[in-house]
Amino acid sequence: MARHHPIGLLLATEEDWPSAFESLLARVGPVRYSGETHEFSTGRITNEPFDLRSRPRYALVIDRLSWWYDLPREWLKKIALMDEVYLLKNPFTFQAMEKHAAYCAMMRLGLKVPDTWLIPHLLPPDNPRYLPMAERYNPPFDLDEVAKVVGYPHYMKPFDGGQWIGVTRIANSDELHASYEASGERLMHIQAAVEDFDVFTRSLSIGPQTLVMHFEPSAHGHYRYVVDRDFLAPVLKWEVETISRLVNAFFGWEFNACETIVKDGQAHPIDYANASPDIALVSLHYYFPWAIEALVAWCVFCMVTGRAMRINQSTGDYFEIADRDDLRYDEKLARYGELADAYLQKEEFQEFRATVLPHLRELTVEYVESREFDELIVECVRLEVEPERQEEMIERSRSSVGAWAADQRAARG
Repeated sequence: MARHHPIGLLLATEEDWPSAFESLLARVGPVRYSGETHEFSTGRITNEPFDLRSRPRYALVIDRLSWWYDLPREWLKKIALMDEVYLLKNPFTFQAMEKHAAYCAMMRLGLKVPDTWLIPHLLPPDNPRYLPMAERYNPPFDLDEVAKVVGYPHYMKPFDGGQWIGVTRIANSDELHASYEASGERLMHIQAAVEDFDVFTRSLSIGPQTLVMHFEPSAHGHYRYVVDRDFLAPVLKWEVETISRLVNAFFGWEFNACETIVKDGQAHPIDYANASPDIALVSLHYYFPWAIEALVAWCVFCMVTGRAMRINQSTGDYFEIADRDDLRYDEKLARYGELADAYLQKEEFQEFRATVLPHLRELTVEYVESREFDELIVECVRLEVEPERQEEMIERSRSSVGAWAADQRAARG
C-alpha cells in the first residue's frame, strides 16, 4: 500500500506558480524509495477558525501568506509545535523576516553588510504611556548626524519591508528629511549604499538548491532578471551561493531569496529575508521552470525521506566559527557553508534526485512545452498585467520559457 503525502498551499492571490507546482507534481506521480511507494496530492488552504487540538490534513505546507496575515501565521505555529507538519520556513524566526535581526545575525558572522542604523519612529506608537516614557528615556537625536556617520548616498528602508515598498535612495539632507517625514509610523533603517557596483545579484534558494541570477534593480519589475551565465567569477559565485544557504540554514528558511551586491571583488549582502520570494512567471520568465522544478524536488525529498523540521536554531555552532581569530573570512565562510550543507542535507538530496527523480528535468521540459502551460501563461498574464502590455508579456513569457526548454534539451545532447 502506498504512503500518501498531502501538501498544503497557503496562498494570497497568485495563480502562476501554484498551478505549475500542482501540474508538475502530478506529472511526477508516485515514486519508489526504500522499498515503498509514495504518492502526493495538493490542496489550497482556506483560512477558518480552528481548534488548537485539531489535526491538520497536511504533511507539508508551503506558506506564501502569513507574512502579512496573522491568522495563518498563528496556525502555522500551532501545526509546527503540536502536529510536526513540515514547513519551509521556521515560523518562530519570522521576526527576522523584518530585516533587522537578519542584518544583525549576518554582521555577527562577519559578512560584509553595509553600515546600517535603526532610527526611531517619526510618529510614536498609539499608546498613552508613550509620551511620559519618551520624556524620560528618549533623548532628542540629530538625524543629520546619523546620516553623516553612514555617509551619502544611502538608503532609507522599512525595517519590516518587502517588495521594495518605502525604500528611498538619499543623496542629501533635504532628501533625508523628506523621506523621514514620509515614513510616518514605520520604523526605518538607514543603510549605506554600495555605489558603482560591478553586478547586483538575486539568489533564489530552495532547500540546498541555489540559483544566482543577474538582477537589474532599476528596471521595470518584469524585466529585472537578466539571462546571463557568466556575470560572476567562480570564486564570487561560490561566495554568493554560500551566503544564501548560510542565511537559510541559520534561520531555518528553505525557500528564500538573497540580494547581494558585488563590487571590486567583494560581496555585500543587502537583503536576505524574504517571506515570499519572487517566483512569479512574469518576472522570473526564463528562470521560472527552474524554480518550480526545484520546489517540487525539495518537497518530495522532505516528505519521502521523513526529514524532520527543526524549530530550534543552532546559532552557537555558527558563532564559534565567527569568533575564531585564526580563520580568514573565506575560511569562515567555507565552514559556514559546511554547516549549511549539513543542515540542508545537500549530499543526500543530490543522491535522492539522481536515483528517485532522475526524469524530473525531462518532465519539467515537457510540461513547459505543453499546451497546458501555454494556457497558464495566457491566464496569468491576463490576471496580473495591465491590458496594454498583455500581448507583449505573453509572447515574452512564451519565448523565455521556450528558450529555457531548448537549452535543457541541448545540454542533454
